[in-house]
Amino acid sequence: MRILQVLTYYRPHTSGLTIYVERLSKALAARGHQVTVLTSRFDPTTPREEVVMGVRIIRVPVAARVSKGVLMPTFGFAATRQVRTHNIVHLHLPQFDAAGVAFRARLFGKPAVLTYHCDLQLPPGLTNRAVNLVVNLMNHTAAMAAQRIITYTRDFADSSPLLRRYQPKVGTILPPVELPPSDPEAVAKLAATTGIGDRRPVIGMATRFASEKGVEILLDALPRIIERHPETTVLFAGQYQDVMGEQRYFDRLAPTIKALRDAGRWHFLGILDPEEMAAYYPNLDLLVVPSLNSTESFGLVQIEAMMHGVPVVASNLPGVRQPVKITGMGTVAEIGDADDLASKMLEVLEDRDRFAGDPVEVTRRFTPNTCATNYEELYTSLRTDAR
Repeated sequence: MRILQVLTYYRPHTSGLTIYVERLSKALAARGHQVTVLTSRFDPTTPREEVVMGVRIIRVPVAARVSKGVLMPTFGFAATRQVRTHNIVHLHLPQFDAAGVAFRARLFGKPAVLTYHCDLQLPPGLTNRAVNLVVNLMNHTAAMAAQRIITYTRDFADSSPLLRRYQPKVGTILPPVELPPSDPEAVAKLAATTGIGDRRPVIGMATRFASEKGVEILLDALPRIIERHPETTVLFAGQYQDVMGEQRYFDRLAPTIKALRDAGRWHFLGILDPEEMAAYYPNLDLLVVPSLNSTESFGLVQIEAMMHGVPVVASNLPGVRQPVKITGMGTVAEIGDADDLASKMLEVLEDRDRFAGDPVEVTRRFTPNTCATNYEELYTSLRTDAR
């Protein structure tokens, strides 16, 4: 099959959504399909077109930015050309341009699948409010035009304002998760670089530094953890500088983090590649996902941590609470409640055997090939129905 994947941001941008599409696209290509990713050229230094790991990437020039989004005047022309030459159109939302692509799929008789990754909830502000309204309208329009809508869990589907309106079309497919094997030398090198040595526990947070991720909830919980465990250290993996639309948020929390960094209790690691992430998780005693709203719908890093035997404390958000419930490798804390987060972190840290789970089974259940197989079956059924 010739499969067109459409999303606003792709590599080198790093987010759960981009990682999901990258893993799915590579797995589909490895299964013999022709996969094209149509996305924005948000970074003008990237090639307009290239092939990476068997996946063709087409990047459309960006004329302007609005909040965390982009405006691409020539995107419609590129979408028309690509939709006409592909068998399946697979859209990844939230996405401003999705409605136009979905209707092009209708026009040319191509089945359209929509994967709804999360709800859009931008920070407060007049511009962001307008962007929220416009993108939500485009999401609804795309949902009406698509043949099927996929999300990660029924838990999230039942809670999402958008998905509740299209339940007859909605199905679930668990996301693709993979990491290379851990290299003991790389694991030891990261421990030496950060200076954690024998200091325990080591708390991990792996995400972009963004307001919806709840970094301040972890900061507020840390004093209680440090009181019980004076050697506590945090390793923050992910982009923390120049995150689009998040500079004020970073500046607000910077003094608190600086004090922790000066004491050797907080280390920013930046964006890590897959091999580095495979060395990151074995250095952790616990991963926390204190997200605050439904812009987080699962948290792929939870599964990555569990694959390495690391338990998780996650927010009690629809979808986000599912990895620990599926695997038993952790527990949930109330949303935005630093005291409860601290209590649940201590519960897991002080009784880790109870949350050991089965990392081998977790790895098997979430392989990209399993995810790609499920989508392949969906694509085939939609093409059959369209004939």
